[in-house]
Amino acid sequence: MFGRNQLILALFFVFQITQALHFYVKTGETKCFYEELMQDTLVVGKVAAYEKRENSDEYVQNHNLRVQITVDETFDDDHRVVDQKATAEGDFTFTSLDAGEHKFCLTPVYLDKTHNKVHRIFFDVAQGSAHDYVDSKSAKSVDELTLKIQRLYEQLDKIHWEQEYMRQREAEFRDQSESTNSRVVKWTIVQLIVLIGTCAYQLRHLKSFFVKQKIV
Repeated sequence: MFGRNQLILALFFVFQITQALHFYVKTGETKCFYEELMQDTLVVGKVAAYEKRENSDEYVQNHNLRVQITVDETFDDDHRVVDQKATAEGDFTFTSLDAGEHKFCLTPVYLDKTHNKVHRIFFDVAQGSAHDYVDSKSAKSVDELTLKIQRLYEQLDKIHWEQEYMRQREAEFRDQSESTNSRVVKWTIVQLIVLIGTCAYQLRHLKSFFVKQKIV
């Protein structure tokens, strides 16, 4: 049986964050990241892009701002598996068909051809087994998974509490057994002392009786 910590770690590795970062880039410039993926890996990415206001350090969203997202298989002559233009706060999903290094590239662009802007882009990627998530775009599946993990946590806590309770009861029973055994040994010794004393008294009494009767 796996220990509690091992089971929790196994659950966490089913669907884990592989990248969570932010970076700064100008309009039209491309920023790329590389990630090793196993075969049949479900990848879920989230993007949040902001533009910097002129003469200010504040970053805000623009409804005309888009993020061009591409994912290429570097091990297969840069075969493109994702080519998508996401909103300023959007996401993308795909399943890796083969194992190897994948290149994620993001480019901020505008629908109205705005240029020369500075952008701050937040980029999060999560990956897990595609066999466990057939419908990767369904929020309901993610909610159900979260609920299942919460239930498993509750069950683990309950099992842990029961184990602690059983250990406590076992310790109490062991202490009680040792105490009982100790009392039994002491009572046995007392009985032996009483028995030996009684025998010695009876022998002395009989000897005295025989002497008085001049039998011995």
